[in-house]
Amino acid sequence: MSRLTQSPAWRAVAARHAATDGITLTELFAADPGRAERLTHEVGGITCDSSKTHLTPSIEESLLALAAQEDVLGWRDRMFAGERVNHTEQRPALHAALRTPELAELELDGVHVSEEVERVQRAMADLVAGVADGRVRAADDGPITQVVHVGIGGSDLGPRLACAALPHHPSAPPVHFVSNLDPADRERALAGVDLERALIIVASKTFSTAETLANAGALFETLAARVGAAAAAGQFVAVTGRADRAREWGIPEDRILPLWDWVGGRYSLWSAIGLPVAFALGMDGFHSLLAGAARVDRHFRDAPAADNLPLRLALLDVWYSNFAGADSHVIIPYGESLALLPPYLQQLEMESNGKSVDRDGLAVDYATAPAVWGQVGTTGQHAFFQWLHQGTRPALCDFIVVREGTTALAANAIAQTAALLDGRSTDTLRREGVDEALRPHRAMRGNRPSLTLMLERLDAGTLGALLALYEHRVFCQAMLWRINPFDQWGVERGKRLARELTPVLRGESPAEGWDPSTLALLERIRQRK
Repeated sequence: MSRLTQSPAWRAVAARHAATDGITLTELFAADPGRAERLTHEVGGITCDSSKTHLTPSIEESLLALAAQEDVLGWRDRMFAGERVNHTEQRPALHAALRTPELAELELDGVHVSEEVERVQRAMADLVAGVADGRVRAADDGPITQVVHVGIGGSDLGPRLACAALPHHPSAPPVHFVSNLDPADRERALAGVDLERALIIVASKTFSTAETLANAGALFETLAARVGAAAAAGQFVAVTGRADRAREWGIPEDRILPLWDWVGGRYSLWSAIGLPVAFALGMDGFHSLLAGAARVDRHFRDAPAADNLPLRLALLDVWYSNFAGADSHVIIPYGESLALLPPYLQQLEMESNGKSVDRDGLAVDYATAPAVWGQVGTTGQHAFFQWLHQGTRPALCDFIVVREGTTALAANAIAQTAALLDGRSTDTLRREGVDEALRPHRAMRGNRPSLTLMLERLDAGTLGALLALYEHRVFCQAMLWRINPFDQWGVERGKRLARELTPVLRGESPAEGWDPSTLALLERIRQRK
């Protein structure tokens, strides 16, 4: 059993929770008029107000002692120095080096990281410029007018989010995303797309991802039937860590952009996986995205623990998940442009920290990642906000607001945080003349915590900063929980079993060794076929 819960700092936090449990947010504001100012921090064009959480100076002190005990900032330094912090795969985690030049000034296994990063960014820029100026041509020597990105998971969610959230360059080609194994999704995504004028990006770190290769294969067959196999291959680009497999698949050598094993899939937006973002925003826009993330990298690297925003947010997460019983982390952006932020952060946090053993291989006896979910706020208000206000399960809510956005959106977001804080008592309802029998149904206890993250504006720089802030927050969570956030063996297990079941369903392998339920399901599907 993991020893974390028996450690002095953990027990001190538990004692602090027991001593302060029952003190309401309303009482905290009444006792500390300067609370909002004291608990507001700014970095990279983002203002974070954590005053509507249950933090007090004594709670902060105990949480910072926990961070010191677990050497969170020491782990940060080891990650930035290129040490193999992903110990189960013996890999560094250097995604920050893709966007912060000084972090790339090191050598890994004889390779200069900065030289590799610069080489790939030059190749991306050349490809983007080549499509724009007509040097990159379609099979019939016509212009490339559209880009299709084929990937899934970390190879899809980041670039899809950035392209949806940010305004495109006026001369940018339309960018389309294909990820789902369901052919119906592919058909919808490509409705109206002229494949003979499309540059098709196949993004897969291993170049063996079943969904990605199935979709890429279907597109290749369609295009090859029109222009021939050799010509069709010339319209494909691969972004992968397995150039050998991409070459075997038929993609030309000069159209293969590398990934490295020190960049995990869910952290790969900043690499050549971001190529569709470079097409949509222009290479300057992509560099702005990187620069925004770099501002947060430097803050995380340099700020002391008490002022280090990613660490502070992670400590809040631990407080609510492990001591206040919150099993949900709800992401609520106010603005349709950020509609894909909740699923992006869902993968980032749950795939990283959905672990049940610590870094020593010992079973944990404490909660790790909560369930992460959410929706655009104006839609969510008419869906799950009832649960937030009057439900029985505690949750920590992140409200994301754009200051330069629509006034009505900001008003709705701030109103919801105020309502979660104050609630609505039966005494208030009595004074308002509400019938006594209805008061219990209309009352809200309030005292529900929330964070407000206010972006100065929604542009490439602030989006990059926001995503880097969450990345480092998740890393700090993992160090506090003593887990490895960079592997995903559960994901790999499910994919391997799917590969084993596919020939069974095709009748090419016997259905042996599976549990009775799986066997029955297989038989039902085979009977229908």
